[in-house]
Amino acid sequence: MGGRGPSQAGIRVDAARNRNRLLEAALELVAADGADALTMDDLASRARVGKGTVFRRFGSRAGLMQALLDHAEQGFQTAFLLGPPPLGPGAPARDRLHAFGLARLVALKVTGELARAADVDPGTRYQHPSRSLARRHLAGLLRLSGPVPDPELAAYQLTAFLDAGLLLHLHGEEGMSLHRLEKGWEDLVDAVTRYGSP
Repeated sequence: MGGRGPSQAGIRVDAARNRNRLLEAALELVAADGADALTMDDLASRARVGKGTVFRRFGSRAGLMQALLDHAEQGFQTAFLLGPPPLGPGAPARDRLHAFGLARLVALKVTGELARAADVDPGTRYQHPSRSLARRHLAGLLRLSGPVPDPELAAYQLTAFLDAGLLLHLHGEEGMSLHRLEKGWEDLVDAVTRYGSP
């Protein structure tokens, strides 16, 4: 008999635990010094593993950044799909749209850095599963919020406002406060969802 014995199950559990430990260590490094400063050597040292282990897990720095972005996105996805209102189900659609962007802005330092660093190929950036899920979610909320003429296109426009590179530029280089960006998001959502209102 072969296949899935206890030793193999244990190896899989250990591998998953080690991968999560690496990702959590990487998140700590990004939170402290930004994504550009994260190196495979620093991560190996922080997680107390060999550099070869990091490369075997993620293949390259780009692979690490993508895995790290996916890891960071999981909590946000759970929050907007299943969490408490107003971000999660149970609040009016416009309130949920407001909460979506505000939650993105609150997490800008870490997830914004990761999204920018992982955004290597402009040709595939909009096909990433986390971007697709967020866009479909926004389009669904736009449909529920009233007579928005083209919810799918409007969802692309809203996600463009939340582009990590743009937000980091506006906040860091242009000096726009998070309060101003939050107000801009709410104004944009209100403008899009008021179509046809008296």
